[in-house]
Amino acid sequence: LFSIKPSEVLILKLYDLPPSPNARRVRIFIAEKGIDIPMIPVNMMAGENSTDEYLAKNSLGRMPLLELDDGSCIAESMAICRYLDELHPEPPLLGKDTLERALVEMWQRRMEFEFLLPMISIFRHTGEMWKGRITQIPEMAEAEGKNVKARMDWLDKELAGSQFIVGEDYTVADITAQTAFVMGKAALGIRIPDELTNLNEWWARVSSRPTARA
Repeated sequence: LFSIKPSEVLILKLYDLPPSPNARRVRIFIAEKGIDIPMIPVNMMAGENSTDEYLAKNSLGRMPLLELDDGSCIAESMAICRYLDELHPEPPLLGKDTLERALVEMWQRRMEFEFLLPMISIFRHTGEMWKGRITQIPEMAEAEGKNVKARMDWLDKELAGSQFIVGEDYTVADITAQTAFVMGKAALGIRIPDELTNLNEWWARVSSRPTARA
């Protein structure tokens, strides 16, 4: 195993899709790390991500995408976060030791599968921008919405006695959940019920961080 020193590969730019929760996950991660990375917004509705030039960087045409000065490109938000964490280990958003890194990964995956991916699915199957792009199935969106609400109850119980999702430290697990709830509130009208006290207190903590608007 080896690590890349910051001087060995310099970050050139981040191709960003401002409304995307996955892109927001990377932006918050970058802001928490205090890294200065030039960002290039990509207009997906205008097809800027479907040009030959962009597809040569990411054949799936998705954002975010990190391009390095040697031409290397890293897609997928968690892959970008892991790369940045190797270069800039403080603060340790992926965990401080072997056990904590495993727990952060466990909870990050849970937040992704139980909240972020369902929120994205609801948006894809109900959003105007996706009409004609995919086959929308309203019943799937309805089922995902019920699952998300049930998982809110579950997470509220899990947060009892904890400041953040993995104990007392803010991590990428919180960032993933945070981006999911931002999307739910802004794009889908899904809000945390008032009676879920633990979850609402967690939301107040993460949404009041200076990096929350990244």
